[in-house]
Amino acid sequence: MWVGLIAGRGRFWDASADGLRDPAPGEPAPDVHAVVPARDEADVVARTLSSLLTQDYPGRLHVTLVDDRSSDGTAAIARETIASAGAAGRAAVVTGRPRPEGWTGKVWALSEGVAAARADGTPPAYWWFSDADVEHDPRTLGRLVATARAEQRALVSQMVALHCRSGWERLLIPAFVFWFRMLYPFAWVADDRRATAGAAGGCVLLADEALRAIGGVERIRGELIDDCSLARAVKDAGFGLHLELTTRSRSVRPYAGLETIWKMVARTAYTQLGYSPLRLAGTLAGMALLYGIPVAATVAGAVTRRADIALPGAFGWALLAGAYVPTLRLYRVPALAALALPAAAALYTAMTVDSARRHHAGRGGSWKGRDFTPARS
Repeated sequence: MWVGLIAGRGRFWDASADGLRDPAPGEPAPDVHAVVPARDEADVVARTLSSLLTQDYPGRLHVTLVDDRSSDGTAAIARETIASAGAAGRAAVVTGRPRPEGWTGKVWALSEGVAAARADGTPPAYWWFSDADVEHDPRTLGRLVATARAEQRALVSQMVALHCRSGWERLLIPAFVFWFRMLYPFAWVADDRRATAGAAGGCVLLADEALRAIGGVERIRGELIDDCSLARAVKDAGFGLHLELTTRSRSVRPYAGLETIWKMVARTAYTQLGYSPLRLAGTLAGMALLYGIPVAATVAGAVTRRADIALPGAFGWALLAGAYVPTLRLYRVPALAALALPAAAALYTAMTVDSARRHHAGRGGSWKGRDFTPARS
């Protein structure tokens, strides 16, 4: 199984990053409007909003931050940041209206931002959707636009560098990135002949033409996994995608511990499986085969002195660890930590089971004090 995955699944193990094109001198710089959904982001919003306001981009960039009914003063800090940057003419804070039935919180906030921007004048050539906890390199926008134009891609997305310093983060965050690429091999996402579609919601550049073609943000109004659902809608409409890793844009919000990461994963893991018990069973079996059996065979073979059991187990363990090493290097984690991937797999499997349990208990989509669990049939 591991030989097949490594050889035939779109080089998912390749953790090459920062491959966006640099704009050429004098290259056209079309109008861009950035929309930032923000809910209770007071501790990071000044830093991340400043990174948008100071972009080294020769074209017109307007920024709309949508305060999604925050309770911690996010809007006030955002307004102060805009004023301090002297950006009142090109940035604004919009107070989000109450979320209608059937919409998830982030998607509704994006919709509010797009609507406010359209009401103010001529729509931009591109929309830049950026999460409120993401700090961007000053040349990020220029590279996004240059790549979209040169490669004729309607959606260009970067999976930003996630916070990875604590012990739990170092065990679980690189693994999350590794499995995201396994689910959505970036080479397959970019291949117009393949159905695979994916995006990373922290940084998405989207052509206005494509947004209109899919019926606007409303097309994904009820989706918990909104980024990949948006990419699916765009690709289904006949537009091209580009997805890659970056170290130049980063999430500045740390994960407080195992509980925080657990809740993040459990919120959408069962959604990823289409709320299907059969897919859940298949996932459990697949995780056991790919990550549990190599370790169990290695240990059992060593204990019983059965080389015919231990050696194939060790070979499988070496293969999965070897595939994981490039991701660990990206996050500056020692390569030896690749041997712990089965432990991370066990935890993620438990999170997925818990996600299913939460769904059937009627609280699977809870996030930041709100519940987006779909109605059960």
